[in-house]
Amino acid sequence: MSAASKKTSSGETVSKKASPGEGVSKKASPSEAASKKAAIAAPVPTRNESRTALVRRARRINRELAEVYPYAHPELDFENPFQLVVATVLSAQTTDLRVNQTTPALFARYPTPEDLAEANPEEVEEILRPTGFFRAKTKSVIGLSRALRDDFGGEVPGRLEDLVKLPGVGRKTAFVVLGNAFGRPGITVDTHFQRLVRRWRWTEETDPDKIEKAVGGLFPKSEWTMLSHHVIFHGRRICHARKPACGACPIAPLCPAYGEGETDPEKAKKLLKYEKGGFPGQRLNPPQAYLDAGGRPAPPLGAG
Repeated sequence: MSAASKKTSSGETVSKKASPGEGVSKKASPSEAASKKAAIAAPVPTRNESRTALVRRARRINRELAEVYPYAHPELDFENPFQLVVATVLSAQTTDLRVNQTTPALFARYPTPEDLAEANPEEVEEILRPTGFFRAKTKSVIGLSRALRDDFGGEVPGRLEDLVKLPGVGRKTAFVVLGNAFGRPGITVDTHFQRLVRRWRWTEETDPDKIEKAVGGLFPKSEWTMLSHHVIFHGRRICHARKPACGACPIAPLCPAYGEGETDPEKAKKLLKYEKGGFPGQRLNPPQAYLDAGGRPAPPLGAG
């Protein structure tokens, strides 16, 4: 037999010049083999992909992400709808981690909408200073607390049309609250979600409301909340904005943007964040499922 061919277990002769996807040389190192496999495992869906094909691919991506992140959850600490709506408003222009490190002091001092509605703005500003834009955020959380007290009997409403009337609350915040405090499906179109759905060519829209509508049409409504968690988790851990870890991505074969980031598996592994990279998460009090999966709680403000 020539050096350019070999026999399979079935006796079939295969040329070394055959498609790379049909085999990996035994002499290749594990990292080379993994890199080679990733590089040839990622077909690029064309822009004229049929609607049916798009729906199938999108739903398969969500199923794959559900297996990778079975512990996906909202990464803001909260114990009730009031805490969640306030924390979500505070999360604008900062990280969930910084919000989680700040809200314990806020809620210890102002545990109810009535308490926060009567708060001294200067005292609230001092607590919220670490989150950035603290004056505007103070105005929003005190304003929404007064609205809850005066218009909703001190309770967070469970309807979209009511939530968006609260100061500082838009559709994104409203859907976070509806999905995670009331169990009512909603799509959270944050920066991670916007970036990933465009990379995956689920939509080319750039307006959040249009993205919400386009992506929502690809999935059953019952899946919207967990879909949001899966996508956001993936964006924070693997599919980063500046340097996605393509070589460590479990959905590379389904991604038309494969290759925009690091494709070498060993180098990509070093880019992983949070529990995927062995680092603490964003919540001081994460769900038990996250801890069981190897996730670590974030440190409190000022620790370490």
